[in-house]
This record gives sequence, C-alpha cells and structure tokens, in this order.
Amino acid sequence: MSPTVLINAGPWLTVPPVGYGGIENIIATLIPQLRRRGVRVILATVGQSTIDVDEQIHVFDEPQFAHLAEPYNDVVGVAAAHLQRIAAELRSRSDIDLVHDHMEVLGPSMLTAMGTDRPRVLHTLHWDLTKHRAFYSGFGNHEYFYVNGVSATQLRHAPEQLRHHSLGHVYLATPLAYHATRRAAPAKSSHLVLVARINRRKGQHIAARLAQRFGWELVIAGPIGPYIGPEDLAAEPNADRYADVRYWREEVAPFVDGDRVRWIGNVEGVERDHLVSTARATLFPVCWDEPGGTAVIESLALGTPVVGYRRGCLPELVEPGTGLLADFGDEAALAQLITDVDKLDPAHCRAVAERRFAPEVMAAAYIGLYDQCITGSIAAPRPKAYA
Repeated sequence: MSPTVLINAGPWLTVPPVGYGGIENIIATLIPQLRRRGVRVILATVGQSTIDVDEQIHVFDEPQFAHLAEPYNDVVGVAAAHLQRIAAELRSRSDIDLVHDHMEVLGPSMLTAMGTDRPRVLHTLHWDLTKHRAFYSGFGNHEYFYVNGVSATQLRHAPEQLRHHSLGHVYLATPLAYHATRRAAPAKSSHLVLVARINRRKGQHIAARLAQRFGWELVIAGPIGPYIGPEDLAAEPNADRYADVRYWREEVAPFVDGDRVRWIGNVEGVERDHLVSTARATLFPVCWDEPGGTAVIESLALGTPVVGYRRGCLPELVEPGTGLLADFGDEAALAQLITDVDKLDPAHCRAVAERRFAPEVMAAAYIGLYDQCITGSIAAPRPKAYA
C-alpha cells in the first residue's frame, strides 16, 4: 500500500516560492517525484501555494515571511497557529503514515511534545545546527522521531543527542539537474557571479573587494533583507534597521561601482539561469559552515564551475573537475583559483550534477528513509540512547 506523508513546509512562503525560498524550492522539487512513485502527499503550507498535492491544509492564505522581521511578541503566534492546525489534523485521523517536517526548531518542539499521539516523524535539518545549540543539545530520546541532514559535515557538527536520531544525510536537488547534459550550453561570458541573499556569511564583501583588486567583472545577485533590488532599498529611509542592510552599506557597497562590480538585486527563473550559465564561475567565499549548498548544486547543473572556500558542505559537493576550493581566509589562494577556473569543463559540471543532484535521486533517497521510519527497519546501528 502506498504511504501517506504529511509534509510540513511552514507558513512563511508558498510552494513553490516566488523568488527567494530555499526550503520551499526543495519541497517543490521533491513532491512531484514522490507522487510519481505512489506516495500520497498532504502539504501543510499557505493557501496560495500552487503545487499539485493530494491534500492541502493551511491557516494563512498568504505567505507570512514579511512578518519575520517584526518583534517576537507580534510574530510568535504565526508559527504557533500553523503548528496547532497540524496537531489537530494528526489527532483527528489515522491514515497518515509519516510526517516529513521542514520547520526549524518549532516543528520538532510540537511534534515531540505530542508524544506517541502522532505518526512517526522524519525531520529534515536544513540549517546551521550551532545557532540553536541549547535546544538541540537538550534533545531527548524521542520515540519514533528521526532526523536527516543535508550533508555529512552538517551532521558531524550536530549535538550528540540529535545525532542519536539521525538516519544520515540526503543531498539537496535541483530541477536544473534533470537532463542537464541534454541542454544546449550557452557561450561563456567574462563575468563571475555570486548569487545569494546579501549577508556577511555569504562573503559578498570578500568577493567585491577581490574583484576590485584583481580586475574581475563581478555580478552580485540577491536580496538585502526584504529589499529585492536597488530601487526598493533606495526608497526606504529606515532600511538601516536591518543588519544585512548595514553590512551591505558598510562593507560591500564601497566596492560596488556599477561597472566592474554590480549589484542587480534578486533574480529568478530564466534570468537567473542565464546569468549563472554564462558566467566563468560562481563564487562561494563562505564565512560559515554552509549546511546544504543549494546554489552550489544549481551552478553545477547550469554548467558553471564553483570557486570558494573549503568550508561546510562545499568539499562534499564540489567533486574534482567541477570547482576549486581554497582554505578559509586565504584570499591570495582564492584569487589564484579564478585564474585557473577556465580550465574546467562545463559539460563535466552538468554531468556530475545530473548524476548526483537530480530530483529523482533525492526522491529515491527520501523514499528509502520513509520506509525505514514507517517500518522501523533502521538500516544502520544507532548510537546509545539518551534519556
């Protein structure tokens, strides 16, 4: 019999998202593959989500992402209302075999608090596990509750109590990797690109400074806080209340001259794909241990090599011939890699992405984890339990 899985995407963005939305993009990539394989999907999301599912449940019709910047006492009820709706659904029916949760901290808080008054749970860890160490370090021995990471490195840095519940990791996927080798490859241009939300951890200040120093043509794409482009940012007199805006103005903007280094704001769809696929390389001078690397995977699927620091998941994702990595903080070595990147073959990048990061590969891995969770046939020995 085909399993029924409730996937909790949270109340923040639609599935698929319009523009930014890493987790929601991954869920939108996974769901069609699951349904093709006979999995019945109930999606907990917002009412404006457009992806085809067997059932949808929601509290809010519109995405609630804009409220995340509001004071805690104003926004805390959003997540609580969404999770309350899920709990009511789980208590009122017996046909749900598994909950696949993607909601940071609050998802496992509610689901573990339900005890055994719920189906089995697989909770995917998409984020930096060190930022909620007090929560994850005290994570108890919860029955029929499992987690998976999005890279091996992420799980190695997880608190031991959380790793007790781990079934391993599943690499993220992108629809761009589907038949990637069959697409016509556009001619490469002279620019480098960095596509990411503007944030110190993504290293835009390093890329912009080095571009000016070494004469690179660099295009920076991505939103700054809630501002999707230069015009939106310029129109807001109080934008400095956001830390990412202050970071941009103090550490990145002085190197952005509109010629050698440009910021074009958020890009998506065909525009984003063309920008990346025609670039010499995508830069990842990351200043944190990136857990999943969606943008790395997308770059490879578009036939563009990766150049960055050897941190987080990058060494796992960047196979030989698909990119070049320098030790963290070694800017001279990072600059030298830009000189060498043109020797890498874009066709090889696409082939590796197709083999490792296609949607069907991710879906097959998750179905394997679903089976382990539902049947209790855990494939690998798990560490000693913690009370």
